[in-house]
Amino acid sequence: MNKINLQENFPTIFEKLSDDEKDLNQVRYFVVINENYEDLDDEEVDVFDPEDYNYLVYITERLSNMLGLENLANLAANLEQKEYIQNFLASEEDLFGIKSDLDEETLALKILEEAEKVLKENS
Repeated sequence: MNKINLQENFPTIFEKLSDDEKDLNQVRYFVVINENYEDLDDEEVDVFDPEDYNYLVYITERLSNMLGLENLANLAANLEQKEYIQNFLASEEDLFGIKSDLDEETLALKILEEAEKVLKENS
């Protein structure tokens, strides 16, 4: 993933970082996105069917602690309404199944933008 300028692009998130975290510059410190695929060796039924959700999205503990439970729920509700997300399922407060045509990096930035907006509105 490309580097980001948190202070410039996500000032509310940047403001909530401790001094020793201010040099974080990659989205993966806040949002982790993995492509969802069908594991043929796994006998369990997966909550996130790869046909319905092509990405698994993890909100990292760092961002989840910043947001808190109420804002995590707000983030999920906001993401569910976005036009770039065709299917959305929050299986846990910090784990989402998403179907989107966006690439992983663009989707991660969009989610971080939404987290920034939720924090700004509720700070």
